[in-house]
Amino acid sequence: MNPKGTPSHYASLDGLRGVAAVIVLLYHIGEAHAVDRFTQMFNHGYLAVDFFFILSGFVIGYAYDKRTAELSVGSFFKRRLIRLQPMVVLGTVIGAIFFYFGGGTLVADAPVGRVLLLTLLGALMLPVPAALDVRGWGESYPLNGPQWSLFFEYIANLLYVLIFRYLPKAALILLTAAAGIVTAVFLLTNPNGDVIGGWQLTPYSLYAGFARLLFPFTAGLLLARIKRPNWKIPCPFLISTVLLSIALLMPRIGGPQTLWMNALYEISCILILFPLIVLIASSRKESESFLRVPVKFLGQISYPLYLIHYPFICIYYKYIRQMSPTTAGAVGYAVLLFIGSIVAAALVERFYERPVRKILSKRF
Repeated sequence: MNPKGTPSHYASLDGLRGVAAVIVLLYHIGEAHAVDRFTQMFNHGYLAVDFFFILSGFVIGYAYDKRTAELSVGSFFKRRLIRLQPMVVLGTVIGAIFFYFGGGTLVADAPVGRVLLLTLLGALMLPVPAALDVRGWGESYPLNGPQWSLFFEYIANLLYVLIFRYLPKAALILLTAAAGIVTAVFLLTNPNGDVIGGWQLTPYSLYAGFARLLFPFTAGLLLARIKRPNWKIPCPFLISTVLLSIALLMPRIGGPQTLWMNALYEISCILILFPLIVLIASSRKESESFLRVPVKFLGQISYPLYLIHYPFICIYYKYIRQMSPTTAGAVGYAVLLFIGSIVAAALVERFYERPVRKILSKRF
């Protein structure tokens, strides 16, 4: 949803969001079979969240920076709520239904009242402490785990409308550099050698969440403000998709005794490669003509897919743990889950998200 009077969006960036969402789906499917972070298939799929943050910074800066003088805090948040909140509500409700009737629980006998309370809090985007957990993973959004990144997305939006949009370019450069140092220090000093974290209300998880948020988001804002040369990179979506896919599907670098190797890889992705991908993809407003249909489709399903796939994943986890299927059986269910999640996201976008946003936009 572009604000009135702003230029059209970048189609390739929308498509890249869809590519990243599909890889998140693959990552969570593979997670059901992993013994630890070193044996995880589609290993760096979690970096898609960091890529989402840089996309968000770029898109928000591009859409709103030139309207700072006329844009009130209330008007900005009204637009953001219309964009983000309908899917948050639906994702929470789907998560509650799947959890109670099929997704199972790792905490014995989860009371109905607690599930209803978590549904309300999740729909309102309010994180919960481990004391209210019903799944056993200590998530701040136990009915729909990926909502944790939306929590930080809202924080980024708040920081933008109150502070970041007023910063001159020089101050934004300094802030982005400082945030990059925080990201590097976090990666090189934490006990895991990766950025995994952010979905719990614990000091370490909150540190991880802010370390993952601040550099990508401010870097995205900075990229939106940079005056570009008149370049026309051929096949920008194709090139950026290949680079992003390689980065997110890369196997784990190093082992338990060489955590610094993986840390350096992720620093390179977040601080260098992801900004480069955004620059390449934003070199043209339109994607390649022969890819316009799939690019549009990927852009449309990206947000619904991210917000509704996890309840399906939890059922898959339960199936793998309880049934211990053969490899052929697991592959069959994984393919069904993959295709079904994408189809469900397309249906949700067409018959729920799009009309609801249209109604809310007209009303408010």
